[in-house]
Amino acid sequence: MNSNLLFNFTVNEATNTILVTREFNADLNLVWRAFTEPAILDQWWAPKPYMTVTKSMDFNVGGTWLYAMVAPTGEKHWCLANYKAIDLHKSFSALDSFCDEEGNMNQEIPSGLWTNQFKENNTKTTVEIAIVYEKLDDIKTIIELGFEEGFTMALGNLDEYFEAKKQD
Repeated sequence: MNSNLLFNFTVNEATNTILVTREFNADLNLVWRAFTEPAILDQWWAPKPYMTVTKSMDFNVGGTWLYAMVAPTGEKHWCLANYKAIDLHKSFSALDSFCDEEGNMNQEIPSGLWTNQFKENNTKTTVEIAIVYEKLDDIKTIIELGFEEGFTMALGNLDEYFEAKKQD
């Protein structure tokens, strides 16, 4: 990660929310596409050495993104994002859940409502992510599963993707 780029990961215990603010050295259109197009998401979403494989995606309100994070051993961890609101190039929200390959939610692992906001400032774009959980224990569960480290690594993958795009 470029150390000059803003990165903040905090937990607001009063609102059961994880807050992630991340700046990218890329324009708004490219950052938006990186969060909303499966061909790009598959290149960065999972922390290495895991890979992301999209089974299906319908980026529309009421649509879903069904994907697996695939371990080097081939083990798949399925996830489903249910899109709740979309304001093109500004924000979108989705309920993110662990599930099976058919998209049936895993009730053992908490779901979080993600709201992603995108703001461009010259050649950089800031993404503000608020992930709301039902209760504080849900956040503790997600953190214990390695979410903070994993998502931080994934965002670093996205930096690498943007850097490679500049070389094209």
